[in-house]
Amino acid sequence: MKRMYWRPKRVSRTTLLLIAAASFGGYVAVERLPLQVQEPHHNLKLAAARVASAGFKALKVERLKRRLEIDPQSDPAQTGIIGAPMTPITTNPGTLEAKQATINPNFAAVIVNYLMQIGVRKGDVVAVGYSGSFPAINVCVMAALETLEIRPVVISSAASSQWGANDPRFTWLDMEAALIREEIISHRTIAASLGGIEDKALGMSKQGQRMLRRAIEKHGPELITPVDFVDGVDQRMKIYRREAGTSPIRAYVNVGGGTISVGRKQGKQMFRSGLNRRAPPHVPDSVMGRFISDGIPVIHMSGIRRIAAAYGFPYPPMEMPRPGSGGVFFTARYNRWLVATVLMGILSALYLFVRSDLGFRMTHSATRPAESAPPEPMV
Repeated sequence: MKRMYWRPKRVSRTTLLLIAAASFGGYVAVERLPLQVQEPHHNLKLAAARVASAGFKALKVERLKRRLEIDPQSDPAQTGIIGAPMTPITTNPGTLEAKQATINPNFAAVIVNYLMQIGVRKGDVVAVGYSGSFPAINVCVMAALETLEIRPVVISSAASSQWGANDPRFTWLDMEAALIREEIISHRTIAASLGGIEDKALGMSKQGQRMLRRAIEKHGPELITPVDFVDGVDQRMKIYRREAGTSPIRAYVNVGGGTISVGRKQGKQMFRSGLNRRAPPHVPDSVMGRFISDGIPVIHMSGIRRIAAAYGFPYPPMEMPRPGSGGVFFTARYNRWLVATVLMGILSALYLFVRSDLGFRMTHSATRPAESAPPEPMV
């Protein structure tokens, strides 16, 4: 037996428009009302961001104590961590926006995220390469290591590109010493190089080289004086392994794009910003290249714009972001219950007004005669 049901000859335009409007409204609600889902290790990330924030504030206080002015044009957030366009210890050009964007304590949470993905745990040894070019990222790395109670072996480059720690009166080593004095961090640089070309400030004035040497002598780390590129890589690897002792090095964290650490032009193109787990093909010689060739993951804190975009950080911020903001803490995801409710609503409306005659009967009295007709039997 064939089944007979009723439906209207024609569905009114008003009804169709109402269904379309309701569907669009449901779509907007789904897009605009996502759930904020907390990311793993939230408390550790927040703790690290707060340590980094305290570090930034301490460096500003230290800068003012030294009577070093803050340029409101280059440092609109008044952080005191943005350097000058050119000084005797400046190595190469830098991007001001990138330097401004680094003054975000939530980068510490990003580094915690990378370290937890690798599986680094309390007491593990991590090799670290700091650059004077990105003092704010150095602080964030410090904050992450302190929070996770990781044992770092730190080698620093004293020189800096534009807008970094390139004031001879307030170098990166001076900043690190201030943070240790304020008990914000507990570890210090073991060895330091002049930085710049070939890790020995080639092309820099003799005055600038002398300033860098004095800064290193003042703070006491071992001075790295490479003969050439390969010797610079060899010396750093020797120091890392010597200081690690019998403990395995679980990761290498690099800040900036120093040639000895990252490699020459080919190396800079092969390593991506953030976490690198596997060696790229034909790994060029560098500290990063040797670590990753040995199966040791590398965290490459360079290409700040890409990292900031990945976690929804402002680029650059006009004021220092508060700890706990950004995609590293929360991820927006569709509300499945809302999606299901909207979908059921659309399907129900289509059934009522198109498939069956219930919608017709509900709206029959409100429609114009020309647009309505009694239901017709359908087989």
